[in-house]
Amino acid sequence: MILTMDIGNTNIKCALFDGEIMVNYWRISTNRTMTSDEYGILLVNLFRHKNLEMSIVQGIVISSVVPTINFTIEHMCQSYFGLAPMFVAPGIKTGVHIRYDNPRELGSDRIANAVASYYLYGGPCIFIDFGTATSFGVVSEKGEFLGGAICPGLKVTADAIVERTAKLPRFELIKPPSVIGRNTIANLQSGILYGHIGLVNYLIRKMKEEIGSDCTVVATGGMAVMIKEDAPEINVLDGLLTLKGLRLIYEKNV
Repeated sequence: MILTMDIGNTNIKCALFDGEIMVNYWRISTNRTMTSDEYGILLVNLFRHKNLEMSIVQGIVISSVVPTINFTIEHMCQSYFGLAPMFVAPGIKTGVHIRYDNPRELGSDRIANAVASYYLYGGPCIFIDFGTATSFGVVSEKGEFLGGAICPGLKVTADAIVERTAKLPRFELIKPPSVIGRNTIANLQSGILYGHIGLVNYLIRKMKEEIGSDCTVVATGGMAVMIKEDAPEINVLDGLLTLKGLRLIYEKNV
């Protein structure tokens, strides 16, 4: 079986695959101060909870946007799985041609999303990852990653407006009943959520104009479900898009 790990700024998402079948999925907090042993014991307990042995893992593939913990995770994989993990990095085979000005600048999570979107849903396609940042990517009909856009995620925006103002209170990220809010909390919820929805819809339309054709729009990430309700141009919700892309990349390199 293959263990895939998507290391994000907020969470580390892990999935265990037996071929194309996902056997299990876990989400843990990204903690830059934890040691390799602490991460290892955490995974040991997660495996035990599902009555799984660590020895069933035959390969590990990792996407990381947090370089400072890569060595820690790599050491954990070697100590607790007895395996050297494969990191998505420049030079790895993906099956997708990166048409970035500098391909080394492209985040490994976006590479994995591009691979999964193209091979699972076809091209041309747009993928949107609603994480700490909301990132858009465009893949052509020929399987070329053309580029995209990155903007602050919902939680980052909400935290920033509260931290940088003196009187605005913290609030829950839920949709208010109307866009015109009648109190401060509803005003904040409306501005952040419906404003983000407007941003998403606009960028999708402009990207389709630049592609010159209609295309499949795939969304992933923690806030994707909430946004999809008011973004009719999003065709597919796939919460495991990045992890599926990592599995595909692993298979192309082994």
